[in-house]
Amino acid sequence: MSRVKVAAVSAPFGRDLEDCFVRIGAILEQARSRGASLVVLPECALGGYLKDHAGDNSEAPDLPPVLDPDGPEIARLIRMAGDTVITAGYCEAAPDGPYNSAICVSGDGVLGHQRKVHLPIRDRALYSPGESFEAFDTPLGRLGMMICYDKVFPEAARALALDGAEMVACMSAWPISRTDPASRLRGVRRFRQFDLFDQARAAENQVVWISSNQTGSFGGLRFLGHAKVVDPEGRILRRTRVRAGVAVAEVDPMAMRMRARYPLVHLEERRPRAYAGTGTAEEALAPAPA
Repeated sequence: MSRVKVAAVSAPFGRDLEDCFVRIGAILEQARSRGASLVVLPECALGGYLKDHAGDNSEAPDLPPVLDPDGPEIARLIRMAGDTVITAGYCEAAPDGPYNSAICVSGDGVLGHQRKVHLPIRDRALYSPGESFEAFDTPLGRLGMMICYDKVFPEAARALALDGAEMVACMSAWPISRTDPASRLRGVRRFRQFDLFDQARAAENQVVWISSNQTGSFGGLRFLGHAKVVDPEGRILRRTRVRAGVAVAEVDPMAMRMRARYPLVHLEERRPRAYAGTGTAEEALAPAPA
């Protein structure tokens, strides 16, 4: 693989699957017109995120449509893909699920699949957690996927890098926190962290990072958008803003990684034995003795 254009998408997606597919079609048309060969859609692009009924304790969060990965909706996404590689989030039907999942497709079929491993409180009540992170081959190179809260954990991106991922697609429904209000978006803690995690994970692992996100409002949640493409040195190449948009950047993952890895190749210089702590989360979070 040499140079390729990749697209990070920020857009709103709701419960109506037909509306979702119409929106995806428009996004694909826009991204392709700008030369994109990889389009990264947000978490829960097929059916929307969990709806939080703010201030109404009588209603629990409700699930998006639960889809069979071998069913007609994923088949439709494959037909829409054609020569384009697409990643998209959806709610996966499974005997031990449902799962908050992501799928990667092209016109040739399913290329890769990922289940959200780290579940925040809202997800935990309704989804089963995934168990692993694995990269996979695509016509554009080796790709890894993760979903939203997964990027808070350095081990997740590191596992994909160690499995040979040249690019990582991180799909989010990352909201603005109600506990940290701000009149300007850039003053919000969750905004700062969203950018920080994207740039840190790219630089730590020296990979191209494509970060998508939902935008707009859904139930009691407001999503912050700001999809972006980050190079292996942690620089933001292109980004969207709060409103819906498509950030397209031309990348050369091999050349970029070689430049970022001179003279320090982070994966080769790891000392895993030095990181093997014996403490537990409970011990780490316990109050200090008086």
